Amino acid sequence: MTTKVAPATSPLIRKPQRTVRSTSALIPSMLPYFLSLPALVFYGLLLAVPLVATFLLSFQMAGGYSGGNYLEVISDSYFHTVFLRTFILSISVTVICVLIGTPQAIILSRMGNPWRSLFLVAILGPFLISVVVRTLGWAILLGSNGPISLALQGLGLAQEPVSLLYSMSGMVIALVHVLVPFVVISVWVSLQRCDPDVERAGASLGASEFTILRRLLLPQIMPGVISGSVVVFSLAATAFATPAIIGGRRLKVAATAVYDEFLSTLNWPLGAAIAMTLLFANLAILAAYRRMTERQPRHGDALVQNQPKEIPA
Repeated sequence: MTTKVAPATSPLIRKPQRTVRSTSALIPSMLPYFLSLPALVFYGLLLAVPLVATFLLSFQMAGGYSGGNYLEVISDSYFHTVFLRTFILSISVTVICVLIGTPQAIILSRMGNPWRSLFLVAILGPFLISVVVRTLGWAILLGSNGPISLALQGLGLAQEPVSLLYSMSGMVIALVHVLVPFVVISVWVSLQRCDPDVERAGASLGASEFTILRRLLLPQIMPGVISGSVVVFSLAATAFATPAIIGGRRLKVAATAVYDEFLSTLNWPLGAAIAMTLLFANLAILAAYRRMTERQPRHGDALVQNQPKEIPA
């Protein structure tokens, strides 16, 4: 009687085989990247080439290349005033946009259809109109013979015509109207990700509406508030049409100063230095925003940290 021995290739002792992904399987997954590569290179060149050319132009002097243009921007009191005015304008517009846009987004998120859709159209509708057209409309409204001046005189709040044109207040009002939708949309997107059960839990524990807003809702929407603030600040700092029309020739900001150096005095290197200084300032703000968002806890972690055992009313 002979005994059969199991072969060495028995399924019980068979070694696992490595599966090698073929090149043909990688091609479909990489196809979208290859298809988008020409557009990426095209738009990258459109962005990189002008920036590099402007950066090199900013160092051009009569005798060669040096940092004299940047030294003039840093040392001249005129440019100190221009950049300080730009910073104050951007901060003022950002704060007002946050104070107006955040409550508006919260109210919008609690609306039902069709009112929510109608208000979204009303908020996004101005984007279909040119900034120049909207600014010219504000120039009419803010003029001494405009509806605002006539209304103030009719109500007895002003004895003579009031003109907000060519003033800092007029620029702030016009820029807030242009930029507040960015905060509304940014905060509204954050609100769509919030868990409504958290607010119900806070209300069931006896918390007031203000406590729920301060301790539960605001920590969740803070990334949207910060994101919208950075966008508004960057756009307000680099705005040209609105400050040029509403501010006029007297109230110069960084963008209008660059325009004057390029087209009025024809000092292109100095204008390039002002533009690059403004760009570096915006990049510093974006870097600070990134650091702030990295320190922000995730929604789940924030809720765990902000949920006490009993929420006081």
